Amino acid sequence: MPQIRPVSDLRNNFTEISKIVHESNEPVFLTKNGYGDMVVMSIEQYENIQQNQEILMKLKEAEHEADTSNERFSHSEVFNNLRMKIRNRPNS
Repeated sequence: MPQIRPVSDLRNNFTEISKIVHESNEPVFLTKNGYGDMVVMSIEQYENIQQNQEILMKLKEAEHEADTSNERFSHSEVFNNLRMKIRNRPNS
């Protein structure tokens, strides 16, 4: 169940809202004059969302590439190629 609070709670009950977003790993939706105004979430939660967005973007790119190309690679070809790249990568 989403947490919906008035924006004034951010000022008046910051510690409680911080505890909610960190313990539940869910965002808190803040309203102003009865309308949605902003969302508060933990940094970890934000980073997870960003990472998921990046993965989705990469999957869409891969789908597009698969739709526009007839070139296909087997599982072993892909992983052998990756292993070679890892072995040949310069140490940082």
